[in-house]
Amino acid sequence: MQERDRDTEGRARNARPRDALGRPLPHGAVGEDRAPEGIVREPEVALAEAQALLDAGRPFHAHEVLEDAWKSAPEDERQLWRGLAQLAVGLTHAARGNDPGATTLLERGAGNVAPYAERRPHGVDVPGLVTWARRLAAAPAGGRDPVAGAPRLRG
Repeated sequence: MQERDRDTEGRARNARPRDALGRPLPHGAVGEDRAPEGIVREPEVALAEAQALLDAGRPFHAHEVLEDAWKSAPEDERQLWRGLAQLAVGLTHAARGNDPGATTLLERGAGNVAPYAERRPHGVDVPGLVTWARRLAAAPAGGRDPVAGAPRLRG
């Protein structure tokens, strides 16, 4: 049995290169640059980096940035960042053609960000994201490129 890839702290990591949608490629293949993990970013920086990755058609990589923000967020914002990361993963599943996975993650993400609709922390367009996520969850494929229709994180 092959031993798992591990980072310098011994945590399991997959060192295989990945494509733009985060799918593992064979060892030695040229993949997409990955967002470094475990980086604490200011919320505005995390949102800007995630948006740039979404705009570039890389929702899996945006999810990694949003996941770091979730892990380092203050307790009262944790569900917001968790939900944003789940929306990016849902979009990743939709782009990969995994409709059941897309539906599950988009609904879960929408549910986690919805309580922030009134507050809109950091200018996040919570109402717009919830509407978009629920629409895409209802018809993830729909004969279109879901990544091209991804919304702006800030409205």
